[in-house]
Amino acid sequence: MISGSIVALVTPMDAQGNLDWDSLTRLVDFHLQEGTNAIVAVGTTGESATLDVSEHVAVIRHMVKQVAGRIPVIAGTGANSTREAIELTASAKAAGADACLLVTPYYNKPTQEGLYLHHKAIAEAVAIPQILYNVPGRTACDMLPDTIARLSTVANIIGVKEATGDLARGREVLDKVSGDFLVYSGDDATAVELILMGGKGNISVTANVAPRAMSEMCAAAMRGEAEAARAINQRLMPLHQKLFCEANPIPVKFALHEMGLIPEGIRLPLTWLSQDCQEPLRQAMRQAGVLA
Repeated sequence: MISGSIVALVTPMDAQGNLDWDSLTRLVDFHLQEGTNAIVAVGTTGESATLDVSEHVAVIRHMVKQVAGRIPVIAGTGANSTREAIELTASAKAAGADACLLVTPYYNKPTQEGLYLHHKAIAEAVAIPQILYNVPGRTACDMLPDTIARLSTVANIIGVKEATGDLARGREVLDKVSGDFLVYSGDDATAVELILMGGKGNISVTANVAPRAMSEMCAAAMRGEAEAARAINQRLMPLHQKLFCEANPIPVKFALHEMGLIPEGIRLPLTWLSQDCQEPLRQAMRQAGVLA
């Protein structure tokens, strides 16, 4: 079972926007050392929208080879075209990924039946564990709990990343699916509470910057140690918030650059973090203990 603190890893780039393989290697080593429980390659935080297919697969292959089975590697393979999502998912399987994360189709606003048929088609086409990803704030497409429950019975679909940040929605999803269906938080600020309700972990932006603390927080919550988990979360709350002062992954890439882990590189239409956001983010990093 994939559980705990699951980092949605950034894709390091140089100043010209080229992939920085050495920095990617360092980042993966960093997470292996700091107790991260699993890695998502080329999700939203990994700038999946601006990597071409060959780059997408190359990043997955690089991570799989480096991790070498020590923790699970989950490949982001969602698309707003069902055929493209099948192609990416098949490529991720061939690259050796342990599972795939599939965002709801963005922009074209399918019906709930369309969502069901889209994910069912991918699950039937590619024999790899698949995690649904619901983030309506970015996709303009909301997968409702009843649809998640329908899909939870489809072979190969093992879980959902519920990123609305709505704990009532999370509770409804948990109530509608079986106990072996994995419900993950996709919202750092509310992840502790979802895990305490029965979630199996957090697919996290904050874990890029504070992997040890996020791993300890998730582990405490999964053990039912609410007070300890909430205390860690309280210390991290300014970081959770400031990492979204601009669109993800703009702030988290700045934070990792400040930590000396990646160069100053991001692809248009995303831009480097604006001056007004920089010092508040540094202060949140200091409070979290990740920046001197």
